[in-house]
Amino acid sequence: MSGKPKLHFQALLIANEQRNAYGLRYNDYERYRKHCYNRTHRLRSSLKMTYGRGREFKKLPPISLDTIKEGHLQLLLFEAERAWAHSQEMYQESLKLANDAKTLKGAAADQAEKQSNANRKHATRRMRRAIHWATQLLSHCQALYAQSRLSAEDLVQITTYTLNLNGRFLRQRYEFEDALVQLSVARNLLDALASAAATSRAQALAIAFADEVGPEIRHAAHELHRDKAYDVDAVVADVAPKHRNALVQGCDGLLARLKEESGAAVQNKGKLKELLWEGEPVPVRNPELVDVLLKVQEAEERLGDSDKAEEKSEQPVSEEKGKKGKQGKSARSKRGVASYDAILLALSEAEDVSRKLVEARKLSGTTAAAGTRDNQFVHAYIVYQLLSRRVQRDLLLTSALLHQLHAAQKSHRDAGSSRKVQVDARLYPAIVKLLDSVLQSLEQMRTLSIVDESPDLATAVDARISFTKARRCYYLSWCYAPLKKYAEALALTQHASIHLRECRSTLTPTIETDAINDGEPAFYSLDVQDLNRFEEELVLESTGFKNDWFAYNGGTLDGESGKTHKKPLFFDIALNYINLDMDRLQERAGKVPPSVTAPVAAPAPQVAEKKTQVQRAKVEEIERAATPEPTPQARGGLGGLLGGWWGRR
Repeated sequence: MSGKPKLHFQALLIANEQRNAYGLRYNDYERYRKHCYNRTHRLRSSLKMTYGRGREFKKLPPISLDTIKEGHLQLLLFEAERAWAHSQEMYQESLKLANDAKTLKGAAADQAEKQSNANRKHATRRMRRAIHWATQLLSHCQALYAQSRLSAEDLVQITTYTLNLNGRFLRQRYEFEDALVQLSVARNLLDALASAAATSRAQALAIAFADEVGPEIRHAAHELHRDKAYDVDAVVADVAPKHRNALVQGCDGLLARLKEESGAAVQNKGKLKELLWEGEPVPVRNPELVDVLLKVQEAEERLGDSDKAEEKSEQPVSEEKGKKGKQGKSARSKRGVASYDAILLALSEAEDVSRKLVEARKLSGTTAAAGTRDNQFVHAYIVYQLLSRRVQRDLLLTSALLHQLHAAQKSHRDAGSSRKVQVDARLYPAIVKLLDSVLQSLEQMRTLSIVDESPDLATAVDARISFTKARRCYYLSWCYAPLKKYAEALALTQHASIHLRECRSTLTPTIETDAINDGEPAFYSLDVQDLNRFEEELVLESTGFKNDWFAYNGGTLDGESGKTHKKPLFFDIALNYINLDMDRLQERAGKVPPSVTAPVAAPAPQVAEKKTQVQRAKVEEIERAATPEPTPQARGGLGGLLGGWWGRR
């Protein structure tokens, strides 16, 4: 016996991978059935187990345990999967035709109902065929386990697979009592696999199949009018221990052997750390999601190791080492950004997988039990982690850009130099762009359901949004200062003050229980001291902008005055709000030559003008005299006679 090779065959793992990869994620049974047909054809060709060519049928010899291979077991599994997928396809078509028969009338309704019954019978035949292949596979695995050529975990998986098929078939035939027994034992074995799993992937695989069996158990228990049929765990705990030894040969010994194997094969490498949200675990119930979250965990560990190494190597001793330390900080920042890029890549992949799981759940129409954390919650949790790491990375880049500027400003202040420091013109636009990215991430984070349902976390995110807006306005004002646009710069500093007051009013009541400061990771630490420090900088720069503006053009806006001269600085002291005739002052000071005035005209035009005025007055008097008031004597003719008759003047 010892000379025969030991086989490794995990039926549930193979079935889960093939179903998700070839159509069953979106309930496309036809595609999966065709895939299983192609897979069985390739396996038969590789194992030399074809039925011949043409009309000649060649009966295959029975499979011998001495020559059995893993390919033979896979062949039986895919034959069972092919028949099961075909039965589910026929069952769906029968339900569709039955619904059509209710809406149709006459012969069309009879034809649809007849075809529905035919498809249902076809589905039953194919389901029996799937159980036949699964039972044959189980018998081979039991024989291999007896020869110690197959592990207990592999035997438990194929046993669970067979019981699941039997239970579903019995439930479809309305034999709910037997179906409940079969499904409960299958669920009990899956729970044992989950508790004895050596890796998080194996545990998630067992939990995923247990989630599929749960609704079947609930339906059967409800049809049997059991008390608390909604509590699947209670039903399984009541039914499974009574019948598992009768259905599974040597079940207790098999489970004991499974625990022994799991204790000997414990692996910390493939174990996923427990994910917590508000003190409660986040369920990870899918093997694909476990794989990508393991990548995230590895990237976070590398980031933690690099941070610890930087903490040990900081604070140089000598002045020469201090210069090297300042130069090396940018290199450490680059390494930190690279570590964050690895985390963001892994989290993006995890978000993509979780989003597909949510879409598949919506298409299937299944919903999670009330009060449980389903795939949608896991997707929101992963998106929150992705956005928090993105904010952390952008803030790290911002601090790296400002490090050299702050060092230069500090050296200028210590030397007693002026406040202005010559920097690259691209620095402040780059900082504004990073703060825009931070603001976008925070606003997207605020719309998540898990943030909206937590008042403390929502308040903390709102405070960060206001503070980021204030910082953005502050650095955006420095983009206008080199262009001598001090009015725009001062307006932006005023907007920054408004956002800062809003942040202070939001953050101060909950600063002691801030959800982000106390969270893991604390991706955006913020306290009252940070607000005070930023407010001091804001007041200082606002005053500096005002002084620069008055020194530049006296505090006037461009285009306010049509004069091209610049008011001397002396008049800003006492005569800032008095409009003086600067042209006359410049002329008296001798700085501008006196302007040549045009020759004064002779007084003759004035006399003529006076004459014309006198003539106009005389003409007006003549005109007024030439138009006297009309009198009754001036009237004559027929009108006058008639007016006399009617008493008119």
